[in-house]
Amino acid sequence: MDVGETTSGPAGSLLRSVIRLAGSLLEAAETRVDLFATELREDGERGLRMLAWALAALLTAILGALMAGVTLIIVFWDTHRVAAAVGVTAAFLVAALACAAAFRRRLREKPRLLDATRSELQKDVAAIRSHQ
Repeated sequence: MDVGETTSGPAGSLLRSVIRLAGSLLEAAETRVDLFATELREDGERGLRMLAWALAALLTAILGALMAGVTLIIVFWDTHRVAAAVGVTAAFLVAALACAAAFRRRLREKPRLLDATRSELQKDVAAIRSHQ
């Protein structure tokens, strides 16, 4: 049995309008919840990438420090080993600096958490206020 069949006149029209409004509000809420979930997933993925860069920077810095220690030991040996050890150590340290710079750049580029959701909710509030 349809709502329109049981009621007629102004009361029935008002009831249908309220039902349509409730349906529209539920659809809008569903869209916002989907956006919220998407943003949470994207932020989690971004966090994992940041962690990977941080671990890469840490690993290369440790390897650079290890090579620096080996270089100091080799310095006291024959002449050609020193240049090779210094070159490898410099390469690891440059890699560590590059990873750290990439990590810092991505940390600064990170958007505010749930920025798109906030923006859409502000648009919804503005639309509701303009219709009052």
